[in-house]
Formats: sequence, structure tokens, C-alpha cells
Amino acid sequence: MAIIEKEIIESLNSSRILTSMITPAVLISACGTLIFSTSARLGRIFDRVNVMKGEVEAIITGKISHPVERLSHLRDQIGLQRRRAQLIQKAMVSLYSATLFFVAASLAIAVNVAYGSYDLAWIATLIALSGGLFLFIASSILLYESRFNLRFVHRSIDFIEILEKKAEEELKKVG
Repeated sequence: MAIIEKEIIESLNSSRILTSMITPAVLISACGTLIFSTSARLGRIFDRVNVMKGEVEAIITGKISHPVERLSHLRDQIGLQRRRAQLIQKAMVSLYSATLFFVAASLAIAVNVAYGSYDLAWIATLIALSGGLFLFIASSILLYESRFNLRFVHRSIDFIEILEKKAEEELKKVG
């Protein structure tokens, strides 16, 4: 057997390939977890928008009190949900890109360990760093998006307080 063939067989049998691929695999798993939770966030936005659509329909049919205030509130809240959905979509693109780069880095490590040389190890590192950059971008976008969610919650609470005051005023008029 030729020396080169023997080195290739030894490198393929070596545990170096698997141990070198562990870090990207952990990062792939982290991306998967973030993708799952980000998809859930998008689902909650969809559910909230459907509830708001139902409120608009109830206002149109006259089934809900204080239509002017509600429409103003809903207009504002729908704008927030639209912005949140756009941010989440951008975060999802970044998370999928990060996953792609981490898978590519893992494969590049395997190929380099099996067939390459230490001189080419920087390629896998550069690919993994690119994945890390996209993971950072996605995390930043999600952090920014969470501020919109908090704004949505605060505005909903504020609107409930407005409705409570109006209800109290109406009860005083009646009683």
C-alpha cells in the first residue's frame, strides 16, 4: 500500500475528524433552538393579528363599544405587529444562514482533516466565523424585536386602562 493511501485511511479512521466537527455541531444545535423559538414568535404574531382582525370586524358590525378608540389602538398595534414580523423574518434568514455556514464549516473541517493540510485549516475557521457573524446578527435583530413586543404589551395595558376609565365614567352616569 502506498504511503499516501495509508495516511488517508489513517486520517479517516482517526477520531480527529469527529472531535474537530463538534464545535460547529453545537452551534448548529443552538441555531436550531433559536429557529424553533423564533418560529413560535412568528406564530404568536399571526395569532395576535387574527384576534385584532376579529376586533375590527366586531367594530364594523357594531358589536364592540368605543369603536373610535379601539380602531385607533388597533391601527397602532397592527403597525407594531407588521414591524415585528419583518424583524423576525430577517432574524430567520440570518439564523438559517448561520446554520448553513456551520454545516459548511463542519464539512470543511472533515475534508481538511481527511485530505487537506494544516495550511488550509483557516478555510474552515473563516466559514465558521461567518456563521458566528450571522448568529450575532440574528441575535441582535431578535433583541431589537423584543423591544417591539414589550411596546405592544405596554400599549395594550394602557388601552385596557383607558377602557376601564370609560367604563367607570359610564357606570357613574348610570348609577
